[in-house]
Amino acid sequence: MSSVNDSLAATGRKSSGKRSLLERFFASARGADFAVWLWDGTGMRFGEGDPEFEIFFRREPSLVGMVSSPSLFFGEGYMRGDIDITGSYKAMARALGSVTSMSGGESFSGRILSVASGFSGIIRSLAEQKSDVAAHYDLGNDFFSLWLDGRTHSYSCAYFRTENDSLETAQQQKIDLVLRKLRVRPGMRLLEIGCGWGGLSLSAALDHGAKVLAITLSEEQASAVRRKFEEHGLGGLCEVRLCNYLELGPEEKFDRISSVGMFEHVGKAHCGDYFEKIRALLNDGGLSLLHTLIKNKPAETDPWIAKYIFPGGHNPALSEIVAELAERDFRLVHMESLRRHYVRTLDIWSANFNRPDVLKKVRAMFDREFVRMWSLYLDMASAFLAIGDLDVSQLVFSKGTADDLPMTLEPVYNWD
Repeated sequence: MSSVNDSLAATGRKSSGKRSLLERFFASARGADFAVWLWDGTGMRFGEGDPEFEIFFRREPSLVGMVSSPSLFFGEGYMRGDIDITGSYKAMARALGSVTSMSGGESFSGRILSVASGFSGIIRSLAEQKSDVAAHYDLGNDFFSLWLDGRTHSYSCAYFRTENDSLETAQQQKIDLVLRKLRVRPGMRLLEIGCGWGGLSLSAALDHGAKVLAITLSEEQASAVRRKFEEHGLGGLCEVRLCNYLELGPEEKFDRISSVGMFEHVGKAHCGDYFEKIRALLNDGGLSLLHTLIKNKPAETDPWIAKYIFPGGHNPALSEIVAELAERDFRLVHMESLRRHYVRTLDIWSANFNRPDVLKKVRAMFDREFVRMWSLYLDMASAFLAIGDLDVSQLVFSKGTADDLPMTLEPVYNWD
């Protein structure tokens, strides 16, 4: 009997120790009122007001992972159903962003926006880059069509000109904004790096008379875009290739180059290669637009995102991008933050994704863990953009001075 009692006592001490560690972890959170509920039904309250969010530990966790990577600990726990979250994800991101890591002085926001250096320092081969992209975008056109807009199927930040814009309208406005910033005119040759489902390439050809080369590493996307080009009779103006931008030969030259939501996949080790290739492909006086997620200061990518959502990806800091432009003698013509636009885009995507009819179809395609993973990804991406830990920007830069451009930005923003 004593051995049983000793075992129960040891179990009780372990549970008590875990509670103490969790309480210490959450006690340093600032900027929100919240509650944490433990596996034994007991709870802890933090702050002075009503909870803005609540975290539920459905099972007693191992805290080893929490010390080494809080992001993976919470992300994987949520995916398995060991952890649930209710309330405001934005309040949770704000609170957890101030938490000091149990393993030292680094903040939780520093960890949740960083990945083990082993991920980012690897120079990935072209085959590995294609595999990384396929892991995300080749989930299937049917999957993405369930919750993206029905017209352009754009999987990037939309542009909301009014409070009442639908997602479909806002995505078309984003495409129009990109082409306006690039001053695309009839006969120009446009390269779209990471063409998605072809919305921008179609508009460039149909509305602006551009000759378009659209490239992607996703076989699902390439097939869909090729069908759209054929349906619109654009065989003479548009071509889609399944290839890496680094594979384009020196004979390829373009007047305009666009990259929307693709640069995040380049990887830290290849950022310089990207701009070097743009310089080689762009005609003198030509323009390029880069639309990408950025950080406020250099840091690595969240380990949970790197493992489950965008393997091999990296979100650069604005300072890193500007340094690359200067090193290659590009001229920065214009930059615009679309952070608030992306928050709204992600919130609409999340609402679409979490509709009961959509969830039912996604569960049939994949499984419950996949559904929870994507739901968490969409909500937390919106949350970290909302609190300003992430941003999304459009940068327009030229090869040379490009003095033939209008003196002002009125032609870009004068929509009427």
